[in-house]
Amino acid sequence: MITLTIDGQEVSVPEGTTVLQAAEKLHMKIPTLCYLSLEQIHYKNQVASCRVCVVEVEGRRNLAPACATPVVPGMKVITNSKRVLSARRKNLELIISNHPFTCLTCLKSTECELQTMAWEYDVQVKYPNGERMRHKKDHSSAALFRDPDKCIMCRRCETMCNEVQTVGALTAFGRGFATIVAPAEKNEIVDSPCVYCGQCVSVCPTGALIGHSYVNQTWSALFDKTKKVVVQVAPAVRVALGEEFGYPAGEIVTGKMAAGLRRLGFDAVFDTTFGADLTIIEEGTEIIERVTKNENLPILTSCCPGWINFIRYYYPSLEWMPSTTKSPQQMTGAIIKSYYAEKMGWDPKDIVVVSVMPCIAKKYEASLPNQEVNGIRDVDYSITTRELAKMLKEGSIDLRYIPEEDFDSPLGESTGAGIIFGSAGGVLEAALRTVYEKVTGETLENVDFVALRGIDGAHEATIDLGEKQIRVAAVSGLGNARQILDKVVSGEEKYDVIEIMACPGGCINGGGQPYAKERDKVLKARMEAIYQIDKTDTLRKSHENPEIIALYDTFLGEPGGHKAHDLLHVKNFDESVMGEWEHD
Repeated sequence: MITLTIDGQEVSVPEGTTVLQAAEKLHMKIPTLCYLSLEQIHYKNQVASCRVCVVEVEGRRNLAPACATPVVPGMKVITNSKRVLSARRKNLELIISNHPFTCLTCLKSTECELQTMAWEYDVQVKYPNGERMRHKKDHSSAALFRDPDKCIMCRRCETMCNEVQTVGALTAFGRGFATIVAPAEKNEIVDSPCVYCGQCVSVCPTGALIGHSYVNQTWSALFDKTKKVVVQVAPAVRVALGEEFGYPAGEIVTGKMAAGLRRLGFDAVFDTTFGADLTIIEEGTEIIERVTKNENLPILTSCCPGWINFIRYYYPSLEWMPSTTKSPQQMTGAIIKSYYAEKMGWDPKDIVVVSVMPCIAKKYEASLPNQEVNGIRDVDYSITTRELAKMLKEGSIDLRYIPEEDFDSPLGESTGAGIIFGSAGGVLEAALRTVYEKVTGETLENVDFVALRGIDGAHEATIDLGEKQIRVAAVSGLGNARQILDKVVSGEEKYDVIEIMACPGGCINGGGQPYAKERDKVLKARMEAIYQIDKTDTLRKSHENPEIIALYDTFLGEPGGHKAHDLLHVKNFDESVMGEWEHD
């Protein structure tokens, strides 16, 4: 342990601790912009580029960045001297002088860390007359929007993309004032290997990276009396949406969310968790077939479009591995425009399906040419948790003051197995609950596969299926996925089933979730809430969902059959149907 003093207070911390971390132990808040702590995945970004965390250290001539300065025995630190406060304010002024003055119209306004810090430090910068950075805005993607003029060179996005996710879609070009973070050769994002996981969006302190919004299109559809507008909501949304209305992280607002959506004017309010249960039936059938034949193993889950993009770019030789099942979002959309449309007597061409997702990549997925049936798109618009909160506030709806309501039937019925799709390991755990009973013919009494749960790294287990044992793994975060896939390719490791989620922690940490100041605590709370819903659900196995049973009995036929295949499966890697998105 190393003992030092900060503003006259003594503190002892382990060797290797930074001044910033030591100050946190004393409950002192040193401001940061570029610093990024990801305790759950054991990663810290310490590029020290913004210089707003500078402090005085006795015996040193220059101010030191607290985020990147390790403590030493006897160190004396001052965080609030005139020199320190003046330097912080000057650094903020320099950053702001090259920043667009568009706070009133910026989608990150009121949640922008630069804006908040400027207010806290009473920075007053008049509109500058000098040279300013000017770059082309990037509208090329259906998922992401880049405004390089709002970039403050904190390098968080670069760190997340390159170090954590190992995608490598962003890098810095140039030096000094002309520096810009962009894809290779300053191309548009659509021409890069970006997988649209959205983790860059979740850590960007300003509005330089945001999700492509379909809020206006959704409002237009709701106001169009010739359309039937149906909404579906992903499992992870219900444990995060409340944060936008003052609820603590992890508060379960399922009933209030359903009520709020109905007040917005949607003709039907469904639960994507129904689609998750449906995914388990189809994907479980694939798993059983491959495992029984001992062919084409391991099978990889296919629910996450960011992950599917990753394997397409970096492991094209493994394109045969993923399941062919569509994601729950797309399955639910396909069933709404077929099964539900038939029950209601609606023309599928008049139905607009809106999905509420925790994910940026879902916007991209919904736009793909291969995600349609008979020329009719499965999902028309995908909006994020943050964007739903925006719509509710625009509609004068406060979740705190409305009574709870249920989802509509029949696509509102779900199980705990579908709910846990929202957390890392949940898809695999849900699949195993069904696969076990289908293979062994026995009732699975303990449905909790706890060994597969968690945010950090890979979680493995060996499952006894009677006469056969299978080895499975659940991985979240693309950096972790790369490690496990490399072992599979080299033959170092062998698995039968692998779940991979692009975002560390799974969908609870999607790029479309509410921005989290205390990221690690928030993720833990969301994950605990997901499993609490599952634990208290009366039905915890997808194949026991009565509406799923009725769907197959009256409409789809056998799991994996001809009709199910036409509606619920997709060729993920067929270039002839991938196409390119055109910005409207």
